[in-house]
Amino acid sequence: MISPRLRALVSCPDCRFPLRDEGARFVCPNCHRGFAPGHGYIDLRPADAFNETTKYTDEALHVDARHERVSPPLLGAGVRNRMLRDFLALTPHDRLIDLGCGSGRMMLWNHDTGAWMVGVDVAPFFAHEAIEQTDLVLGDLRRMPFPDGSFNKAWSLDVFEHLSKDALEGFLRETARVMAPGGALFVYTHVRKNAPIARGLRWINRLAAWLERRGLIDMTVERLRKSDHLNPLTDIPDLERTVGAAGFRIERIRYYTPLIGGFVENILMRMAEHAMASRARARQPAGTRDSAAAVRDARTSAKARIARGGLVYGVLQALTTLMMLDVWLFGRIRSGPFFALLVKESARPSAG
Repeated sequence: MISPRLRALVSCPDCRFPLRDEGARFVCPNCHRGFAPGHGYIDLRPADAFNETTKYTDEALHVDARHERVSPPLLGAGVRNRMLRDFLALTPHDRLIDLGCGSGRMMLWNHDTGAWMVGVDVAPFFAHEAIEQTDLVLGDLRRMPFPDGSFNKAWSLDVFEHLSKDALEGFLRETARVMAPGGALFVYTHVRKNAPIARGLRWINRLAAWLERRGLIDMTVERLRKSDHLNPLTDIPDLERTVGAAGFRIERIRYYTPLIGGFVENILMRMAEHAMASRARARQPAGTRDSAAAVRDARTSAKARIARGGLVYGVLQALTTLMMLDVWLFGRIRSGPFFALLVKESARPSAG
């Protein structure tokens, strides 16, 4: 949707002048560039595209159509959402921006908080429910179409690792610009330096590779999703320096080495998904079997079963709680992946 509140807020991504709402389109009174809303969101990307872009804009990453319909927050997504709600404590008075919103599912999962939310992403792979129920903007996180201090809270999940160091610094400066002093930014990402317990993840990944060679799971889409990881942050001190230069300080941090989560998602769930896709292929007419269509059918069927509740939903809820053990047991061990709350300082640090 495009709410009256969003229509009144947006500005030109190129020159930052407030846009004039002409109903059928928005016009910048300074550079006279026009923006036509449509499809339930506004395309407010800057005129000059950045050279560095994420592979999430590629159609190949979305052939399984997982973005089209939103399931309840379960498994790894459920862990992230539980931590987000704990760290941010949203209220109906909050003005929040979802930085790199993807399908828009996080906003849907937190709609009950009453906070006003705007989602921004460079790729238009939004869920149908998100288009109908939330404010969405197609834009670049390094040049956002909002005035200074527009939001008091924000979150950014699985974004930092896709950016170069220069792009990350630009993104953080721009985020600081659109946030009010004292505003809180929740992030989930990782640094390159891991704790020794992360060796367990390497064993899980080796098991996944062994199972894939024997045709028991398919990790193709997962490899594509990680193929543009640039991992710009070396370690936690590097994180502290980088966010500090943009005007943030780390208020709170918990580490997340997903040993239980990695086994559940990369082994158990991939095996279940592969089995469902194989059954879907078997139901296709002979000579017309399409692997991509089978994966889509398997995911659609699984999401429909989850939506009905019952045993499958209960089992997934239990597995999500089990996966929280990774936070409860290892959250104090400084490792690569982490959840953090960054707070914007009242004054930007001086150049010196």
